[in-house]
Amino acid sequence: MTVRAFASRTEAGIHLVYDPAAELTRRAPQSLPPGRCFLDDAQVRSWPAVYQRELATRVPLNVCWSPIVRCNLVCPQCLDDKSVAELRRGHRARIAGILAGCGALGLDISGGEPLLLPDLSDLGRALRGGGGTSSCTTNGWHLARRAGELVGAFDAIRVSLDGPSAGSHDRIRGDGSFERACEGIRAAVHCGLPVQIHYTLMRSNAAGMQAVADLAGTLGATGVTYLQMLPIGEGAALREEMLSDAEATALLGAVRPRGEVSVRLRTREIADHFTVVRADGKVWRNTDGAQRIAALTDLRVPGDLHLPALEGSTP
Repeated sequence: MTVRAFASRTEAGIHLVYDPAAELTRRAPQSLPPGRCFLDDAQVRSWPAVYQRELATRVPLNVCWSPIVRCNLVCPQCLDDKSVAELRRGHRARIAGILAGCGALGLDISGGEPLLLPDLSDLGRALRGGGGTSSCTTNGWHLARRAGELVGAFDAIRVSLDGPSAGSHDRIRGDGSFERACEGIRAAVHCGLPVQIHYTLMRSNAAGMQAVADLAGTLGATGVTYLQMLPIGEGAALREEMLSDAEATALLGAVRPRGEVSVRLRTREIADHFTVVRADGKVWRNTDGAQRIAALTDLRVPGDLHLPALEGSTP
């Protein structure tokens, strides 16, 4: 039995539990105390998934924060906008405080490459202090060196892989990046941090889906999230790499994870209306079926993150 951190809240009589590793919310069969809780991973995985679009709630279930634009790798499918300015350390602390108080079940720090931030652990602890869960998404290059300091700051680490081998991954991310990522995953697992592999799904790497699920088990990762490539940022130039959600769903159905490894697909339908706070401190949201991302407003108060009211919902 593996017990790890989750976050819970009840919305309109629905008992929600958020998994910070898989970035997935599930419907619990019974009420749980609100906030952070420690549950059996296998038990939570047996509960049905529930998505933001199915709930009439103004507070996002989870929010991605990208406080850094800089990265040590150059990936052709990167979602980030390199023209966005980065806020200074004091402003990052202010944003972390706002996010911690927004009521979201999950808060993820991404980038750019967040492990280039010297204050990353401080930010993770600040996010977790609000009663939700904190996670960090990284390319893994510096993870082995910094894994120990992330313990107590993050509830899960997500590591991006684009192929199940050095040949396939490094062709996209650069020489040595596969081995550094695998080394980082092993180090994080050794420190007791749950690790989920993020696999950006494209036509050119779809054949590696089973192999990366097998790799997850070998490395000790909890599972793999296959992310439908979004034509945002650098990815806008790779539209020919896009699979339809139906194609991706069919491919996932052929993957046979082994042992305790779990697999899931984040479709573009799921990614639509997802909330992102970028390095400029502005709230952004995926639109048009996650084909675009639009800036909404400066993040000054938690209410700036609220979703549009759904028909029949209570603001």
